[in-house]
Amino acid sequence: MSDNTPSVSERLTPGLYLVATPIGNLGDITLRAVDILKRCDGVACEDTRVTGKLMKHLGISKPLWRYDDHSEHRDRERLVESMRERAVALVTDAGTPMISDPGYRLVNDCRREGIPVTSLPGACAAVVGLTLSGLPNDRFLFAGFLPSKEKARKDTLQELAAIDATLVFYETGPRLLKSLAALKEVMPEREIAVARELTKLHEECRRGLADGLMAYYDANPPKGEIVLLVGPPDEEVPSDADADAMLREALETMKASQAAGHVAKATGLDRKTLYARAMEIRAE
Repeated sequence: MSDNTPSVSERLTPGLYLVATPIGNLGDITLRAVDILKRCDGVACEDTRVTGKLMKHLGISKPLWRYDDHSEHRDRERLVESMRERAVALVTDAGTPMISDPGYRLVNDCRREGIPVTSLPGACAAVVGLTLSGLPNDRFLFAGFLPSKEKARKDTLQELAAIDATLVFYETGPRLLKSLAALKEVMPEREIAVARELTKLHEECRRGLADGLMAYYDANPPKGEIVLLVGPPDEEVPSDADADAMLREALETMKASQAAGHVAKATGLDRKTLYARAMEIRAE
């Protein structure tokens, strides 16, 4: 049975190909990414030196064109126009294009001009940090880098504090203590994870409250790029009066066992305890 994998000799369809690159361990590049880089006509990248090292490691030689947040509009126009006849791969220095990296304007222009866009899945520091942290991951919000100025940083955290989800940020070693200080002020009781050097030899994921993490990283200044994660706010445990009120309402239409199950599911309280209380209410 054929796996439909094209041979290297086949020319790619002209268009834009979004290619994820390793965030540390070079072994994390996908087979499909290597295939696209081999068969494309050229690579648009943030830093030609960084991408050049990756291409050399892969044994691939292609024209490299710089494209980043500082690229002018006319440079983007020329790049888009070239994709009518050429297959161009877009990469960042590390990870998935457009996850806190340049590129979305290029994709928008391609779609507006009818240029095909293909996105390849691959390495992403935010996802690696989230899965490594052990914090709740059924709902999460990726918020990129926190602002560099103190007031703006604090305002952003206050805006996000009420969101019932794990918050995921990118941060740098030199700014980590400032971000932890802001978290200590805005969310002092929230569980925090600092994931750094991901996929590399000295990978680390340290969890705790802002206070403890500040003390550790003050004594052990961090290096490298960091994924900073903040657990969701703790759900308030309903009071006995609240649980009683919910049970009484449920008992108007349900049996005691059903009412206990209903309230347990809604509050996380113990079902047996709720059932015993439901029976007491029934006996009143």
